[in-house]
Amino acid sequence: MAYPHRAFISIGSNLGDKLDNCLRGIDALTAAGDIRIRRRSAMYRTEPVDFKDQDWFVNCVILVETGLDPLGLLERLQSVQRQAGRPVERLRFGPRVLDLDLLLYDGVILEDPRLTLPHPRLHRRRFVLKPLCDIDPDTVHPVLNQTAQALLAELEEEGQQVVEIE
Repeated sequence: MAYPHRAFISIGSNLGDKLDNCLRGIDALTAAGDIRIRRRSAMYRTEPVDFKDQDWFVNCVILVETGLDPLGLLERLQSVQRQAGRPVERLRFGPRVLDLDLLLYDGVILEDPRLTLPHPRLHRRRFVLKPLCDIDPDTVHPVLNQTAQALLAELEEEGQQVVEIE
């Protein structure tokens, strides 16, 4: 089976067994056989951003190959989140059992009511850029035309602690 598309997905959890939630989420993504994991970053403990009054997260980024289109991949991510116990309606930026975000999909730029590509906040998030750089520091943000490494170097250190745990 051909897997013509490459996508980067951010994975996070800050409820329950956070590390296990992330690992189970990765396994669930590949269960149907139409998504193949190519690389996974280290796992990190990360300070919450935006909504600060919550436990720290565990985060990582994976590179996948898939035949799914961007919206099909989004639907799969949402399905895996629901299976993990994440409610459809929740506090924005609040605690979650499993959070799966589609960051980049090939070089696609997309503005859809359901999905924006590249992810609209990826260039401002150390908890995304650090693990993304573990996998491919030279991947280029298709709107900003900068590498992940350059975007990471531009970030302020304060308020976005990222500590490798694995």
